[in-house]
Amino acid sequence: MLAIGIVFCGPSVQAAEQVEQVESENSLTLAPISITETAPRERSAVTEDTHSYTTDAARTATPLSMSLRETPQSVSVVTQQRIQDQDLKTILDVVNNATGVSVNRYETSRAQFNARGFELNSLMIDGVPTIYEQPWSSGEIFSSLAMYDRVEVVRGANGLMTGAGDPSASINMVRKRASSTELKGSVELSAGTWDTYGVEADVSSALNEEGTIRARLVGETNEGDSWMDMNSTQRQTLYGTMDIDLTPNTTLWFGLSRQETKEDSPMWGGLPVWYADGSRTRWSRSKTTSADWSKWDTTYETYFINLDHTFANDWQVNLSYNRGERTGDSSLLYLSGNPGRDGSSGMSSFPATYKTETTQDDYSIRFNGPFSLLGREHELAFGYVDSKQKFDADALNAQTGFGGVANFDAYNGNFPEPVWGPRSDYGYSETRQKGLFAATRLNVTDDLKVILGARESWYEKTSDDIYSEVSKIDVDNELTPYAGIVYDLTDNISAYASYTEIFLPQSVRDSSGQTLEPIVGESNEMGLKGEFFEGRLNASAAIFQIKQDNLGQSTGQLIDPSNPVGGYAYEASEGATSKGFELEVSGELATDWNASVGYTQFTAEDADGNEVNTLYPTKLLRTFTTYRLPGAFNKLTIGGGVNWQDSIYTYATNPAGNPEKIQQDAYALVNLMARYEITDNLSAQVNANNVTDEKYFDIFDAYGALTYGAPRSLTASAKYRF
Repeated sequence: MLAIGIVFCGPSVQAAEQVEQVESENSLTLAPISITETAPRERSAVTEDTHSYTTDAARTATPLSMSLRETPQSVSVVTQQRIQDQDLKTILDVVNNATGVSVNRYETSRAQFNARGFELNSLMIDGVPTIYEQPWSSGEIFSSLAMYDRVEVVRGANGLMTGAGDPSASINMVRKRASSTELKGSVELSAGTWDTYGVEADVSSALNEEGTIRARLVGETNEGDSWMDMNSTQRQTLYGTMDIDLTPNTTLWFGLSRQETKEDSPMWGGLPVWYADGSRTRWSRSKTTSADWSKWDTTYETYFINLDHTFANDWQVNLSYNRGERTGDSSLLYLSGNPGRDGSSGMSSFPATYKTETTQDDYSIRFNGPFSLLGREHELAFGYVDSKQKFDADALNAQTGFGGVANFDAYNGNFPEPVWGPRSDYGYSETRQKGLFAATRLNVTDDLKVILGARESWYEKTSDDIYSEVSKIDVDNELTPYAGIVYDLTDNISAYASYTEIFLPQSVRDSSGQTLEPIVGESNEMGLKGEFFEGRLNASAAIFQIKQDNLGQSTGQLIDPSNPVGGYAYEASEGATSKGFELEVSGELATDWNASVGYTQFTAEDADGNEVNTLYPTKLLRTFTTYRLPGAFNKLTIGGGVNWQDSIYTYATNPAGNPEKIQQDAYALVNLMARYEITDNLSAQVNANNVTDEKYFDIFDAYGALTYGAPRSLTASAKYRF
């Protein structure tokens, strides 16, 4: 209701301002007004320098470039202005603040992203899915935002664009481009709680007089401690890109990036929930299970090249190649069990060290443009994508270090580093995914648009590790449909409905030894969307249902003994269903007043009506707003917001061997900011997060462990633009 209220009061607020202005100027003689025809404004998705909390267009839901109002799915965009206002540094920060998505953090270095009751495991960069082995973590959740213009979030199934995945949401990080023909840039210095310090520089310029060769360089470094004992992080990011106009209609753009993250004394697993006597623990938020020698270092390098060409008939073609290389190098300590109070009994220890390497190569060719049919203009996009990924993990077996911790209450990380044995193979996987896609927007009438699309996918994956047999998945000709309809009720409001799918291959087999068909996630959504103030404010209200089919469930019976594959037989069944609604408003409510408000509520149940994925909050409120003061105080911008979620829970085995509920009650985090424009080029900003110092935790349900969230923190920064 809050979002709906803002939608309807927003226009009246701006209208009132205009009336006041007219009344105050009624003694002035107005200049003659001339009215001329202008061409329709070309929509741009770029948010840099717009000072806006919304965008004109997005391309994450379909290969067609459409405004948020024209897209028949729930779409949120975290713009460059909002990234700066909230001092968002990583993709983890975005997910903690964006509408409809949430985080369950396992420990310091790993987290599960979620949306609408399902896991979210696919991050996209410029529309290219980056598949990753989530349990291993090579720094994905800490991907720096320094090189990105914006982050687009499309909720629901998105198989048309991603191929395989979960019916939750897609997160698309869109790179900054070298678009400036003049020298421009910024330098920012920051310092904050826990001795955190940062420097970020961003410079763009043309390299020739004509401005047809442009370059951009972005560098960032951050380092500091955290609220947990011994834990500290150093992150460095470098991004360079160039745009070269080969002709007035042809642009070659390419670049590379490198992010290096070094984390000292990270946790591996969380803090124990129970003491050995069955009573609940109450740890300080600074308590850790890590050791002073522990580390989790990662690197991520990308290389990309694109060629864009526009033909005389306004058709466009894009050729692209992307390569990503991730590495992880970790030395970790896992403590398990339930400690006795004051050292009356200890905890078990398991040290390990791993090295991981992931490479991914993506090729694509895409066409889009207008066409005429039955006297009306329509749009069409089609293309081919090919993705290859290899993952490899090695381990060093510890020869010592299994003696445990005798008194965890007094533990301060002083655990002797083990003697490491020889390196050995731990696991690997190879994944190949290809897809042919097409989508069209048919302008049936001036007010009615129909969007139709489909993707034909081929998927192969081979994987193995030390605990299981070789697994092979081969899916051919998996058809993923997309259908949407948008009807303009007024000049500002549209009604829409959509049906989308996504598939997820599975390796389990039926009684005859045949691999089950992929799990299919289906999304149905309908609602209203509004676009006000010439696109400066977007609003939406949606109801949705997501359902999984073909989910493999064990029959408890062995596969036919004559079949050499062996193992237990599974059968396809109905999976979980998520039903709910969502409200969102983003953009400019009035002059110098930006806001983003989103509320999500749903239920998620299995085929028997039981709640599923109870670690994911089913009610989410995400708000943030800023206002630049008028008159003599117009150099000051103030802002703030609240992120609220309802309770989450799981059941884990307590020391008595019985299942017991672990629950985090509903909580709200309050964040504030203020920025002062010292000069036209220099500004100072302060951000305060969790100002009420709310104590909360996330749950690692597999082991009955918890990880505390960040306490109150403060960051001050100064930014110079030129």
